[in-house]
Amino acid sequence: MEKAEKFLKEQRLRSSDIDMENLVGIFTEEMKNGLEGRKSSLRMIPTYIEAENDFLKEVPVLAIDAGGTNFRAAVIRFSRSGRIEYDGIVNDKMPGLEKEVSAKEFFGTLAGYIRPMADKSDRIGFCFSYPTEILPDRDGRLIQFCKEVQAPEVVGQLIGKNLLETLGTPGKPLVLLNDTVATLLAGKSASMNKNYDSFIGYILGTGTNTCYIEHNRNILKNKSLNKERSQIINIESGNFGRAPRTDLDIAFDNSTMNPGNYTFEKMFSGGYFGGFCLAVLKAAASEGIFSWKSAGFLKEVSELTSNEASSLLSDQGSESNILRGCFKNEADLETCSEIIDNLIDRAAKLVAANIAAVVLKTGKGFNPEQPVLITIEGTAFYKLYKLKTRFEKYFSEFLSGERKRYVDFTQVEQSSLVGAALAGLID
Repeated sequence: MEKAEKFLKEQRLRSSDIDMENLVGIFTEEMKNGLEGRKSSLRMIPTYIEAENDFLKEVPVLAIDAGGTNFRAAVIRFSRSGRIEYDGIVNDKMPGLEKEVSAKEFFGTLAGYIRPMADKSDRIGFCFSYPTEILPDRDGRLIQFCKEVQAPEVVGQLIGKNLLETLGTPGKPLVLLNDTVATLLAGKSASMNKNYDSFIGYILGTGTNTCYIEHNRNILKNKSLNKERSQIINIESGNFGRAPRTDLDIAFDNSTMNPGNYTFEKMFSGGYFGGFCLAVLKAAASEGIFSWKSAGFLKEVSELTSNEASSLLSDQGSESNILRGCFKNEADLETCSEIIDNLIDRAAKLVAANIAAVVLKTGKGFNPEQPVLITIEGTAFYKLYKLKTRFEKYFSEFLSGERKRYVDFTQVEQSSLVGAALAGLID
């Protein structure tokens, strides 16, 4: 264990190696730069969706959720009492995961998924969880794929327009939004019995992102906005480029399909955390942290999922876990667990800094009777071993004293679909 502690200290992989106050300050600076049109790793994308708007009731809407590796769709209707009614749900894989596809194949696949239900609604809310420039008409132009989807021809294309044309319904109203925006809206819709000061949406699943409500007067890069109003801003926080990365973070980033992009989410999100753990464990093995026998087994491992890394630390960890197969003796297994545990603890502090910076940027939450509502979704946030508990500790410790803010947390079932439906029902 002493070897593991020495290794983690030398590599700066402990949560104690992160200056949270400094990190929050840098994150906030990047947010401000992005809003003002200056150089920033945070894109701060306007959504043209005002969270204060009312939504239509008793009107069917086709809600689509495309993000990460999964595609889902359903026809949704909200009753006058707020109850959600689903008319079937489609579940399938995103095109371009197994091989590169053309733009025609990409949109053709998506249209094929939803064609059986497209005639059931005159409105579409499309949660498209990839970096996209949202336009004033609420369509969007894809900036890039960041979750291993291989469809380069789609980059720069109008997502809604191409999908509608492929469906043969070019005039149908469609609202494009990000999954974090959908999460924020879903949280707001499910919390109408309490008076909240503001709303934040946060995702930590395959990737990570954050959104919040900003005054138009602070969005200096867009001079045409009504300064008296506000709108939801998609931060694209997974692309934050000024986090305290180590040599191992950089080496792992260089091994991915898009090195230099979305480096923040590669430090802890579900799509990358297992791979990062494997890279760190192999680096530890090369420095003699494990026995030669365990190091030999580990060398043969080519892939590690985030679930496998996390489950090693829990009582539910399966004996078939690939890491248990590598570390035959108890000392090596404990050392492996210690390293992964430290990486999860570090992840929790990075997440806390991200969300704390956004809470402070809202300028809200001073009154305990009117807290900020933070809706959090994503399997990595809730499934990584003790990450949620550790996040809450770092977050509450930081937002105390002079920085005290009042917040509530919530989680909404099928949040991306619900939020997409609400966006499509804006009156």
